[in-house]
Amino acid sequence: MGPRLRLPPYVQAFVDRHGRPRFYFRQRGYQSVALPGLPWSPAFMAAYESAKGEPPRIEVGLSRTTPGTVNAAVISYFNSAAFQALAPETQQSRRRILERFRIEHGDKRIAMLQRAHIDRMVAAKAATPSAARNFLKVVKAIMAHCVANHMRDDDPTRGIRSPKIKTDGYATWTDEHIAAFEARHPIGSRARLAMALLLYTGQRRSDVLRIGRQHVRNGVLYVQQQKTNSKLAIPVHPELQAILDAAPSQHLTYLTTRDGSSFSPAGFGNLFRDWCKEAGLPKGLSAHGLRKACCTRLAEAGCSEKQIAAISGHLSMSEVARYTKAADQARLARDAMAMFSSTRTSECQTPVQSVKPASNALKGQGEN
Repeated sequence: MGPRLRLPPYVQAFVDRHGRPRFYFRQRGYQSVALPGLPWSPAFMAAYESAKGEPPRIEVGLSRTTPGTVNAAVISYFNSAAFQALAPETQQSRRRILERFRIEHGDKRIAMLQRAHIDRMVAAKAATPSAARNFLKVVKAIMAHCVANHMRDDDPTRGIRSPKIKTDGYATWTDEHIAAFEARHPIGSRARLAMALLLYTGQRRSDVLRIGRQHVRNGVLYVQQQKTNSKLAIPVHPELQAILDAAPSQHLTYLTTRDGSSFSPAGFGNLFRDWCKEAGLPKGLSAHGLRKACCTRLAEAGCSEKQIAAISGHLSMSEVARYTKAADQARLARDAMAMFSSTRTSECQTPVQSVKPASNALKGQGEN
């Protein structure tokens, strides 16, 4: 190993009694795993990512709670297979919501929770519809867990509708926004690398943060999405390849903090907003907006819904259809206006034939 080589996070190394180097993945709450070969080799990285993706299996807190309470239900849900199968970001989001729920109602009986109570809780968050929707979605999940595990007989969330959100979601980056960002952040900077990975792969922030050189083989980027577990093989765009070639190569991932550590999604999001501000971009633009910009560009290039989904990994064709519908509308409108303009121009250029005045015609008829 060269002097500049860094070990991946949570990897410990030592030399055994035979003088051979040994490497282990060790993270609190996770199983300790021996890693084969040398750091950054294909076998090593495959074992490392497998160990890193294995969620903790420790039963936490059950012995310190009263059975039948909200506390017990939440802890049981946290240790369930359904919760463990969620993407890490989704787990974190649900933990935040349920921990606040426990603080307010932890000692109450889960069987006493009624629809009227949930209606009031959702209504209290009505000022922020997205928060109300997320809260209700999490409560629905834990109620389904409680029914399946005989903690209560019915689901009080049944029939409760999520508040409607009248918004297009994250703002999509325009070509002008992208040009302004590129003008401020040159090739070789972390900011430009981050933008290129987001724009030319169409992946979510959490997946982009995990991409490294080991994922690129023969001009193809291989990604397994955290949220959907979808496996994608995406050809590397030439502009992205040029930026990757200028990126540091001694780390597990392309994007790292100043000290070479892995980014947390929240930490990266905050830094990316700072980079947008430095470029003079308007508020509201985010990393996710570049994922939408990628889909928009693919649609405008004439890609079908399935072709776009093959890049972005969307499971719902209805989401992708919004991009193709917008692109088709703009294309049809341009074609229609061009036809309309061409028709009007032709009419204006048609020679006007001389017409005999009606009065003279009538006069001639009268004389005959």
